[in-house]
Amino acid sequence: MSAVLDNHGHAHDHDHSHDHPTGWRRWLYATNHKDIGTMYLWFSFTMFIVGGINALLLRSELFQPGLQIVQPEFFNQLTTMHGLIMVFGAIMPAFVGFANWQIPLMIGASDMAFARMNNFSFWLLPPAALLLIVSYFVPGGATAAGWTLYAPLSVQMGMGMDLGIFAMHIMGASSIMGSINIVTTILNMRAPGMTLMKMPLFVWTWLITAYLLIAVMPVLAGAITMVLTDRHFGTSFFNAAGGGDPVMYQHIFWFFGHPEVYIMILPAFGIVSEIIPTFARKRLFGYSSMVYATASIAILSFIVWAHHMFTTGMPVAGQLFFMYATMLIAVPTGVKIFNWIATMWRGSMTFETPMLFAIGFIIVFTIGGLTGIILSVAPLDIQLHDTYYVVAHFHYVLVAGSLFALFAGAYYWLPKWTGHMYDEKLGKLHFWSSLISFNVTFFPMHFLGLAGMPRRYADYPMQFADFNALVTVGAFWFGFSQLIFLWAVIKCIKGGEKATDKVWDNPEGLEWTIPSPAPFHTFEVPPVVK
Repeated sequence: MSAVLDNHGHAHDHDHSHDHPTGWRRWLYATNHKDIGTMYLWFSFTMFIVGGINALLLRSELFQPGLQIVQPEFFNQLTTMHGLIMVFGAIMPAFVGFANWQIPLMIGASDMAFARMNNFSFWLLPPAALLLIVSYFVPGGATAAGWTLYAPLSVQMGMGMDLGIFAMHIMGASSIMGSINIVTTILNMRAPGMTLMKMPLFVWTWLITAYLLIAVMPVLAGAITMVLTDRHFGTSFFNAAGGGDPVMYQHIFWFFGHPEVYIMILPAFGIVSEIIPTFARKRLFGYSSMVYATASIAILSFIVWAHHMFTTGMPVAGQLFFMYATMLIAVPTGVKIFNWIATMWRGSMTFETPMLFAIGFIIVFTIGGLTGIILSVAPLDIQLHDTYYVVAHFHYVLVAGSLFALFAGAYYWLPKWTGHMYDEKLGKLHFWSSLISFNVTFFPMHFLGLAGMPRRYADYPMQFADFNALVTVGAFWFGFSQLIFLWAVIKCIKGGEKATDKVWDNPEGLEWTIPSPAPFHTFEVPPVVK
């Protein structure tokens, strides 16, 4: 894909300095996709730190047997809030931030389709996050029903539960608006000559993710609204005393929850598919099979929800169906991993920080995928359900998956965003420190789970003590490693070696045809894609 830009393809900042407000107005009234993307990214990093502090409090309590620091009730609030904040406050907004920054640049659009709605969908997030954090301080504390908010616990909690429900509603509305914006932008605003099958893979993965979000966020809204009416308006959807069914909540929640898992990983696949060809200096192997694999994963994600529920007394026919459907998802995922490896095969690879994170992603995400296949087998899952094995599995997929891909993308596009090169030494230190500490933290959890240690417990018997101590040390190491990232980003924003327009050796895509830093307005005249 090559781009031809005429002389007016991108206007430089000085032509348009009178167009945009400065100071706080620039951010509050932002309609520019770059500013909004930046706000999403800073918001998500802030929430990542908040969620991380929750996790470190948890791990401090679990450092040794017995109750050290927090009461079991507060421990359960911490587990719940850690999950909610990381999923809805850190990972999802970070990917939306990447989408805002990169999609218009990658498809040659001047901005997102609905600029004011874009502003609104961001500004819904801070009040929602505030509601979540404030819920710690209301009578009875925050919700402690686990991030899945299972009934009957969620029907019985104090008012912190209501604040949590409102926060989720607001974040869900933000996601739906952001997704409508992304779909419209991609389908209607591509540069002339850019057919769907010429789009960068990051754009493809986001198009599919946005459809997933529009499909499942209303399902979550329905589930938590039913919890709300059970709590305050005398309904009995999930209250067994009134003839309701708590297991129905699980079905509705996971019908949202399983596609949600792919919402958090598909854009990561897109980022990795942009980075690996650049540093392998080869075209991506099997572009169309990657697109079809992404679509298949999204479609299959709707028919596997009850594999989270093998222990609820499901009939054997149901267990078999969900078991085979879950195993089937391994096929398109395997196609992607094969394609990335084939892209690297015999390429002239270099190992800058984005490439290190991308390769780290593939290796560690594959481990997470393999433990997922183990958990898809119903008889094994019945043994491992709600143990630390499950905790290990989804952190391998979400931390080494989503988070590592986000770091890879941040280092990859940071020079384009700021106009400066980041400090390569700091980036590599961040990578190795994160990779090693991540495995020290989460690998032993597999053994804890196999030995039968249940999750969400504030205390445990003596035989689990050594591994738990090791995990806690790893967790603190991992947490503090993220400060290296913060330092690297701030250092890059403040200055450093000037970035060229292309930044990397031979990157593909329209975003590398504009100056670094990306001017406030880009592609006022659409580029022509050949």
